[in-house]
Amino acid sequence: MSSSQSSPSSSSSSQNRLAGLQFQGDVAVVPVNREPARTAVPEAGVPVVRGQAEANTHLLLAIGQAFFAPDRFGGGMVLGVLNVADGATAYLAHPEHAFSGIAPGTYELRRQREQADQARLVAD
Repeated sequence: MSSSQSSPSSSSSSQNRLAGLQFQGDVAVVPVNREPARTAVPEAGVPVVRGQAEANTHLLLAIGQAFFAPDRFGGGMVLGVLNVADGATAYLAHPEHAFSGIAPGTYELRRQREQADQARLVAD
């Protein structure tokens, strides 16, 4: 986590979190009904999209029990599955977008793409 980002405090973990569809730059958080992830999000977080020179990385953090499994078969669009346990909050942290709180539930983290002359990933 960069020095310009401070970690979320446990006192704010139940505030400012969304349970529905949300976006943070080029990453979408999409509620899904699928097998939940089983690998705990470590205290240091999980980079879900790495920016150039690590400067614009979307970092997944958690207060309480949250689990993330990278998707190796999503063709680059599905980044992985996130499961946030009851009473917990996950966060996507980004130096330009701050923290986005994610309420309990199961989600796919996805890249966004745009259609120009050809389909391409959204640049953040």
